[in-house]
Amino acid sequence: MTTAQALIAFALAAGLLTITPGLDTALVLRTAAAEGWRRATAVAVGIGLGCLAWGAAAAFGAGALLVASHTAYTILKWAGAAYLVWLGLNLLRKPRAAFDADAGAAPPSRGLAAALAKGFWNNLLNPKVGVFYVSFLPQFIPTGAGPAAFGLLLASIHVVMGLAWAGGLILATAPIARALRKPGVVKWLDRVTGGVFVAFGVRIALERR
Repeated sequence: MTTAQALIAFALAAGLLTITPGLDTALVLRTAAAEGWRRATAVAVGIGLGCLAWGAAAAFGAGALLVASHTAYTILKWAGAAYLVWLGLNLLRKPRAAFDADAGAAPPSRGLAAALAKGFWNNLLNPKVGVFYVSFLPQFIPTGAGPAAFGLLLASIHVVMGLAWAGGLILATAPIARALRKPGVVKWLDRVTGGVFVAFGVRIALERR
């Protein structure tokens, strides 16, 4: 996989992951509706910092494994492929009928720092985010690239995507929240994302170093 191919593939997969409704989307939407755009922005920045922390841990930890051991690389490759296929099949088999914008509801923040901390800890204490990064990032590191540096670049790209998406959510809170409550929209997003994840998982499993 070349650098350009890796970046394009990661951007596609990370983009779909970003716009698929989840706990982070719910937290941003609810904060924007209940507490205003400033605190919602702080929450979004906190979520981005949490992702960056997980991404850095995955990039440097997985990077050391990739450099040190071919066996570790093989194990990580198959674990990542299996995880992506498992995620994808779950989304294809059981797409959600609706999205609950009140998921993850918490008492209103008392200030911007508290809102940022809420977003940060909401993301950092979610083990699914850590498992996803550890399994996901190494699969998009091209041959010859430094695993740690390139993995951190990918994590940063994902964070920028997340902030851009959160900005869109904040600017159009009511219309987007209404759209995400439509069963057809949520099912479509889940199925498209599931199909892409399965395809990436199979591709990773068949790819040689």
